[in-house]
Amino acid sequence: MRRLPELVALTAAMGISMSASAAEIHVMSGGAPKEVFALLTPKFEQQTGNKVKFTYAVITAIREKLAAGEKADVLILPVPVLDALARDGKVRADARAMFGTLDIDVVVKEGAAKPDISTQEKFKQAMLAAKSVVHATPGQTPSGNHMAKIIEQLGIADAMAKKAIHKPALDGGVELVASGKAEMGIYPASEVAGIKGISVVGPLPAGVDLTIVYGGAAMTGAAAPDVAAAFVKFMAAPENRAVWKEAGFEPPH
Repeated sequence: MRRLPELVALTAAMGISMSASAAEIHVMSGGAPKEVFALLTPKFEQQTGNKVKFTYAVITAIREKLAAGEKADVLILPVPVLDALARDGKVRADARAMFGTLDIDVVVKEGAAKPDISTQEKFKQAMLAAKSVVHATPGQTPSGNHMAKIIEQLGIADAMAKKAIHKPALDGGVELVASGKAEMGIYPASEVAGIKGISVVGPLPAGVDLTIVYGGAAMTGAAAPDVAAAFVKFMAAPENRAVWKEAGFEPPH
């Protein structure tokens, strides 16, 4: 039988170990994977005993928060943005993963006629025919930047200026389509997958299409580095692939 001092020491050691293993991590993410995290995070928390809090914002806002000194343990962003942060030494190369790829989808109100967007020219005509089109704000997200670029490319900037609405999908943009206040919406697939009140027409056609690759990385100097790395690894695990797929993310390649 163990002596009492040994039992006390063992119990204390176990307590310290258990306390040290439980942590709360702060994840900053673009809006695209929000539904995935809503489904998978409770599973991660249950399996590990750790807690996760999220800040969802457009990419420019996340950059501003970091520049202002706001702390995070994990960043979930398009891979090119993570690459730039890695070059600056702000995220760990040994705690990174790619989660999936997203197309940009055109959506309309449920029950409305779906425009033909099968070619670049037909997509252009559908844009011109629509009374209003909502998409993310240029300069703040990859899809918003892309829309500004292709509107110029298609030579319809003047026409679209009168009827374009700039609003992120998760900040009311999708609701504008569902309510009929915007005739057409153009957003990453994950932001419109399974949303009631809208119908997905399909991805942007070849020539004006865009694929966004999303990934995650633990930040250098994270308060809980092991938990941050475990979170990234868990989200990229093969057994969770189906959740990403259901949310509109194709496997990374």
